[in-house]
Amino acid sequence: MTKPQRSQRVVFRKRRLRIDDVNVVDQPMLKRAIGGTVVGNTMEWFDVGVFGYLITTMGPVFLPEADRTVQTLFLLGTFAATFIARPAGGVFFGWLGDKIGRQRVLAMTLIMMAASTFALGLLPSHAAIGIWAAILLVAIKLVQGFSTGGEYAGATTFVSEHAADRRRGFLASFLDMGSYLGFALGAALVSALQLTLGSAAMEAYGWRIPFLIAGPLGAIAIWFRLRIEESPAFQAALEAQESATQELAQNDDAAAKGPLGIVRAYWRQILVAMVVVAAANTVGYALTSYMPTYLTESKGYDPINGTLLTIPVLVAMSLCIPLTGRLSDRIGRRPVLWIGAVSTIVLSVPAFALIGVGNVWTTLGGLALVAFPVTFYVANLASALPAQFPTASRYGAMGIAYNFAVAIFGGTTPFIIDALIQSSHNDMMPAYYLMATSAVGAAAIWFLQESAQRPLPGSLPSVDTAAEARAVVAQQEEDPRIDLEHMPLTEVPVAVADDGVALQLPLDHPAALEAAEIAGVDLEATALEAQASGEAPVASGPISGQVPVVAMPVSSGAS
Repeated sequence: MTKPQRSQRVVFRKRRLRIDDVNVVDQPMLKRAIGGTVVGNTMEWFDVGVFGYLITTMGPVFLPEADRTVQTLFLLGTFAATFIARPAGGVFFGWLGDKIGRQRVLAMTLIMMAASTFALGLLPSHAAIGIWAAILLVAIKLVQGFSTGGEYAGATTFVSEHAADRRRGFLASFLDMGSYLGFALGAALVSALQLTLGSAAMEAYGWRIPFLIAGPLGAIAIWFRLRIEESPAFQAALEAQESATQELAQNDDAAAKGPLGIVRAYWRQILVAMVVVAAANTVGYALTSYMPTYLTESKGYDPINGTLLTIPVLVAMSLCIPLTGRLSDRIGRRPVLWIGAVSTIVLSVPAFALIGVGNVWTTLGGLALVAFPVTFYVANLASALPAQFPTASRYGAMGIAYNFAVAIFGGTTPFIIDALIQSSHNDMMPAYYLMATSAVGAAAIWFLQESAQRPLPGSLPSVDTAAEARAVVAQQEEDPRIDLEHMPLTEVPVAVADDGVALQLPLDHPAALEAAEIAGVDLEATALEAQASGEAPVASGPISGQVPVVAMPVSSGAS
C-alpha cells in the first residue's frame, strides 16, 4: 500500500559553528595591531595639540604684515581646513579599506600624516617666499586632514576586528588613550619650549621643533604599522566572498556601489553613530581645543598657564580611559555611554561655576568635571561604532559617520562656544551647549545596537583561548549573543513537513538543488567547503520565519 505524500518545503539555514570557525586571537599579533594603531592616533593628536598651541606664535611667521587679529583668524581657519578635508578622506580611505584591506590603507594614511607633519617644520617663512608660505601651509594641512579622515575609522575597525569579543571594549579604548596622551604630549612640549626659549626664539625657529620631531616619531610608527597583519575578520570576509554566500554577497553589493551604496544600505546606523560621535566630541573638543582659549580670554590666565592647567587633567583622564573600556565589556556599551551623556548634563554647570571662581585648584576641579564624561564617552566609541556595521562595509561606513560628525560638530565646537559667549556675554554658555548636545546624544544611544561580548556583524566569534572556542561551539544554540544568521557561514537545505518534522537533505538532493536555484543559494560552495574541511555541514537552530523559505513539494517516498 502506498502512503500518501506529505506536503513539504525546503528551507535554507546556516550551518552550525565548528571549532575551526572560531577565531582564537593570536596574542603577539594582537599586541602588534594595538601598538601599530595607537602610535598613529597618538601622532594625529600630537599634531592637533602642537598646532593649536602654536597659533599665536606662527601668525607673524606666515602673515607678518597683518594685524594680530587677522593672523589668529588665518591660523584658526587653517586649523579648520583639516576638518573640511577629513570627510573626503574618510569616504575615500573607508571605501579603499573595504576593498583592499585595513592594514595597507592604515599604512598609507600614517605615511601621509607623518610626512605632512614633518613638512610643516620645513616650511619656508613669509620672509623667504612671500604669500606662498601661507598657501603651502594651507595645502599641507589639507593633505593632513585628508589622511586623518582615514586614520581613526580605520584604526577602530582594525583593532575591533583583531580583539576577542569579550575584551573588545578594553582593547579598543587604548586608541583613545593614545589620542589624548598625544594631545597632552604636544601641549607639554610647546609649553616647555615657550618657557625655555622665549617668544623671540620661538618665532624665529622654535615653532619648527615639535613638527620636526614628528619625523623620527613617524618613522618608528610606520615601522610598527608595517609589521601588523590584516585583521582576521576581513580575511574571513574575503574567504566568504570567494565562497559567494548569500549574505556576504548582499553586503558586497552595498560596498561595491561605493559610499552612496553604503549610505543607502546603512543610513539609520550612520545617523545614530553621527549623533553619538557629535555629542562625545563636542565635550572632548571643548576640553582639549577650547579650554586653553576660554581660560585665557574669559578667566584672565596667561596663555602658558592656560595650557599647563589642562595637561594634568588630560593625562589623568587618558589613564582612566581603559578602565571605562573594561567597564563597557562588563555592563555594556550603551550603559557606559549613557553615563557619559547624563554626567555631561549634570556636571557641566558645576564645572564652569568652579572654573569661574578663578583660582588654580577650583579651575582644576572644574576641568576634571568636564573630563569625567569624556572618559566614558570616548572609551566606548572605538568599540561601539564599528559593531554597528557588517565587515564588508565597516571601514567605509565608519569613515562616513565619524568624520562628517567630527567635521560638523567637533571641529566647530570652539567657534560655536566662543560665538555664544560673545553674543550673550554669559560665561556659562559653554555649559548649556554641552548639556544640549548630550541630551540629544542620550536619545541616540537608545537606538545604538548593543555589542558588548558579541561577535561583530558579519564576523565569526573571536576568543582568547581554545577552551573558549570549544565553549562557544557547545553553547551556540543557547547563547543569545551568538547570531548565526548574520555570520559568514554557508547554508544547508532542510525539508520541513506540515507537521513540523524537519530533515536535513543531502546537498545533491534534487529538491535541494532546485530550491537553491530559485532562492539563489550556492550549495556548491557549501559542498566545496565541506570537502576542504572533511566535515559534513550540520544545519543550525530551530526554523525561523526569518529564514528564506521556498515552497517546494518533496516526495516522502512509498512503501
